[in-house]
Amino acid sequence: MLIGYARVSTHDQDLTVQREALERLGVMPERIYTDRGLTGTNRDRPGLRLAMAACRDGDTFVVTKLDRLARSLRDARDIVDELTAKNVKLNLGGSIHDPNDPVGRLLFNVLAMVAEFESDLIRARTREGMQIARAKGRLRGRAPKLSAAQQALLVQVYRSGSHTIAELGQIFKVSRATVYRTMQRHDA
Repeated sequence: MLIGYARVSTHDQDLTVQREALERLGVMPERIYTDRGLTGTNRDRPGLRLAMAACRDGDTFVVTKLDRLARSLRDARDIVDELTAKNVKLNLGGSIHDPNDPVGRLLFNVLAMVAEFESDLIRARTREGMQIARAKGRLRGRAPKLSAAQQALLVQVYRSGSHTIAELGQIFKVSRATVYRTMQRHDA
């Protein structure tokens, strides 16, 4: 039996291309497990866990590319070791990985290292972009839920003692935590 796995890093990305590729490789649509909004560096993924659990002796685990499965050499090796222990083959975009073949192991490790390197580059570029945005004053974090005028009114009403924190949250349609944060910002 063929078990497929597809993953995208953000909720905005689409799994269609991977699903279609897995179907072309022979995986039935009901045997495709997915994760959405989870990075490949995070091994704890519900879809991956279900896909691995669905594998039985003699099955083939299919992914379109190695970076969809893992973004670190250690995770990739651990997954292959787990599949090998279950006597499950790994199909990477149409090529069967043979863990007993020295050349196959070498190629697999190179692909896993490239996937890890790409992940490191993405992380570095993101940090650089955030530093540049912060330096230009464009990265200030999440905007407050209340405008400056609303915050001033909230503080004024709270200080009058006529309403509790919970009531202020209901009146201003914010959580109690937001009311507390607003009071802390005003006191600071």
